[in-house]
Amino acid sequence: MAWRLLRGALIAAPEFVVGKAELLGQARKFATVCAVLRCSSNRKLWNTDFGSFRNNWCISFDSHFWGKACCASFSGSGENGSNYSTLGGEASSQAAKNEHDDPAAALAPVVVPNVFPVVPLLLVGRRPVFPKTTLTIMHIINPSLIHLIRRKVKLGQPYAGVFLKKDENNEKEVIESLNEIYNVGTFVQIREMQDFGDRLGMVLEGHRQEHDSILGEPDVAKFETDDSKNDKKPILLVETENLPELKYEYTEELKVSIGYEVVEMSLCQVILFSFQAMTQEILKTVRDIAAINPLIRETIMQNLPTTQRVVDNPVFLSDLGCMLTSAKAEEMQNVLEEMNIKSRLMMVLGLLKKELEISKLQAKIGKMVCGFVVAVVFVECRIDFQVEDKVKQQHKKHLLYEQLKAIKKELGVEKEDKDAVVEKFQERLKELNVPAHVKEVIDEELQKLSFLDPHSSEFNVSRNYLDWLTKMPWGRQTEENFDLSRAKTVLDNDHYGMDDVKERIFEFIAVSKMKGSVQGKIICLHGPPGVGKTSIARSIATALNREYFRFSVGGMTDVAEIKGHRRTYVGSMPGKIIQCLKKVMSENPLILIDEIDKIGHASYHGDPTSALLELLDPQQNCNFLDHYLDVAVDLSKVLFICTANVINTIPEPLRDRMEMIEVSGYVAEEKLNIAKKYLIPQTMAECGIKDGIISIENNSLELLIKQYCRESGVRNLRKQIEKILRKGAYKLTSGQAERLVITTENLHEYVGKPIFIHDRLYDYTPPGVVMGMAWTGMGGSTFFIETSTRKSQESADKEGSMVITGHLGDVMKESVLIAHTFAKQFVSKQFPDNRFLESAQLHIHVPQGGVPKDGPSAGCTLVSSIISLALGKSVRQNIAMTGEISLTGKILPVGGIKEKVIAARRAEVTGIVLPEGNRNDFFDLPKFIANGLEVHFVDHYSDLFKILFPSMEIFSQSD
Repeated sequence: MAWRLLRGALIAAPEFVVGKAELLGQARKFATVCAVLRCSSNRKLWNTDFGSFRNNWCISFDSHFWGKACCASFSGSGENGSNYSTLGGEASSQAAKNEHDDPAAALAPVVVPNVFPVVPLLLVGRRPVFPKTTLTIMHIINPSLIHLIRRKVKLGQPYAGVFLKKDENNEKEVIESLNEIYNVGTFVQIREMQDFGDRLGMVLEGHRQEHDSILGEPDVAKFETDDSKNDKKPILLVETENLPELKYEYTEELKVSIGYEVVEMSLCQVILFSFQAMTQEILKTVRDIAAINPLIRETIMQNLPTTQRVVDNPVFLSDLGCMLTSAKAEEMQNVLEEMNIKSRLMMVLGLLKKELEISKLQAKIGKMVCGFVVAVVFVECRIDFQVEDKVKQQHKKHLLYEQLKAIKKELGVEKEDKDAVVEKFQERLKELNVPAHVKEVIDEELQKLSFLDPHSSEFNVSRNYLDWLTKMPWGRQTEENFDLSRAKTVLDNDHYGMDDVKERIFEFIAVSKMKGSVQGKIICLHGPPGVGKTSIARSIATALNREYFRFSVGGMTDVAEIKGHRRTYVGSMPGKIIQCLKKVMSENPLILIDEIDKIGHASYHGDPTSALLELLDPQQNCNFLDHYLDVAVDLSKVLFICTANVINTIPEPLRDRMEMIEVSGYVAEEKLNIAKKYLIPQTMAECGIKDGIISIENNSLELLIKQYCRESGVRNLRKQIEKILRKGAYKLTSGQAERLVITTENLHEYVGKPIFIHDRLYDYTPPGVVMGMAWTGMGGSTFFIETSTRKSQESADKEGSMVITGHLGDVMKESVLIAHTFAKQFVSKQFPDNRFLESAQLHIHVPQGGVPKDGPSAGCTLVSSIISLALGKSVRQNIAMTGEISLTGKILPVGGIKEKVIAARRAEVTGIVLPEGNRNDFFDLPKFIANGLEVHFVDHYSDLFKILFPSMEIFSQSD
């Protein structure tokens, strides 16, 4: 047959007469090879020698000649053509006659030819098609390829060659070079075809392996339609050759193949190793995979042969195993190209083992996900059932409730909800003395409420508004206490000292008693922390028999906190003042506005300080307008008490509306009395300690106050006493002691090491160092001013300079400049020979540089420090001073006299110097504060100089 094929090709190519004899000789050899080639439906493997022979033999032919030969054989003309059509199938000649008949008739089952050298080229990109695979679906859209397939099917030649593309990302259906595909593919039969016009759907069945023999062959399809020479075009047809079948036998004996003319190659390969162990392992792995993945089982059932066991055909077993895996396309192509059965089985076994591990991992993940999904579904179902059951219960309850309400309405037992709400508001109004303007607003709202749908949002807004209006204490007041003795007892029992505050309350009671009516006031208590400003407000409310309400404005930045929100906002409500009146149900409560000096600044929410102006103005708060209520509320009977630590941060308009009462700090004697009368009994009651079990000696309290609690208030003293009693209670309950006495020797066991050891920085002040007195927000304190010279960087004949350190404020820096100017003037006048200050490089420092310092009261102290350095003499020891200095030497009055005197006593100073303008302030102090102090009042610095330097004579001011 091969000889006839070649002979027909030579007849069809008369221009190749030269060398025809030589070609015929080679053709005889080729025919001999084809004779021993047993073409069957099983797979065939190339022998290496035969492959090299075939390649060498094919190279001697011109590619154009082979194209012509293929064309001539394919045309069916002459003797060779008729033989070729016989190879193409028994029905091919009949199908060619009925070319325009139904294409389905051409796909009828035929005997697949063993040799079909030229077939259409179909490309796949994901995985190769294996022989003996059943029904592979493929779609094509290339017009030329569609036309070729249609023609082949009509001719009764429904065959093609499927080859794998080397580039998976290449989506083209035709190629321009065979280098773009692998050279081993599969011969397939088109079992079904659906023609959609612009695309073609096919079902393919694989039969055997093929090898493309023309590398770089130009377009072969053009020989069927056109003999003209064109440029390079896409390849639609390819010439293929069957790979020889591998013969295998399960024997250990060596069988020698004998007998043909061609001895260069052997077509029968003998396998010397056993396949049983390898095939059984592959089958076991396939079964394991199929047990995990149900889809694999279906694929196996579709491709299993019915006439032969899989274990008897290791070639098919290797293809089936490779097809079942999800390996890469290149790995599967390697299996398809492998010609050694042992290597092929080993490659497939490796891929199956990998697939088994992947399937196990997927199954494990699937179980986890499935379990989670089942749990979620179960929870969702349970929630759905619960929600559905709850909805049913609510629906049933609502239905029964509506039926009950309808029955009661028919019987006249109950009214509608809207009527009940209106009736409730009207009952509240009967107990109140509502002003006329408020009553008018309430009536309008009640009328509007009666026309609204109870289920509408506006109904709820109107109902809430009426609820606030009818819960206000219109006309309700608590009876005022006009008994001064009772008020005095209440205040004295709760607080020690604070005479100014108590006296102001007594005056308020007396005025109210004389007038016969109660009026509100605005009082501001300012002083250091811990002196009892907040706690005395509650005592005042008890003494006056008023309701008490406290709210803090520290950090408040929203005006709505004071004046309320507009009703149009969702969740709107009145301000703190209206909430207070609703809670206490009285028009004359005592309202404590705490930390008014720490109120927030203006922001986009408004300025809360400005909102307090209307609230704390006695002329305006009688018609206070809250944004929510939108009706005037009388606050003239409310007693407002505000608290602050410092008054400098309070805006002047607001400070002007309040009556300022200073609450000074406590000295050691006052703290001792407070601890004995109030703190210790209250703390022992809180700790559950009975009298006499734990006692604290007076000396211990004095030492505690001196070394641990030097601040102006008593809050820290209370903490230390609580600490002592807690540790004492622990010792009593643990059995370490039955009774405890706190002495100066064991005090440190309860409160730790002393905090304040040294009372002052200098026990002896050198020249240039002077002690002063200062006021702070925490009370009074003593400080030192140091003046020294530094190395001059300039010539001596120029004016002196000055450096200031110590974290001083702007006002204090100005005081330094004034003091330096006056000191130079004073020294040059009183001591003409002393020219120290004219060229001295001074450095003035105030210790404790981390603490900010400001104010004018250190003026006389600064002058004394500079003059002391200029004269080289120390000032009088154990003396402190305060007072503002002017450029002419006048000593001006300052504030905080009580705190400064208390600080001087705390530092054990025996002498103090105060401005003449503060004489009355000093004599207003309690006697126990002023006793033991040598006090000097000065009006000019010359008087102060005589006190500080008694041994030096100067001219008097009059001189």
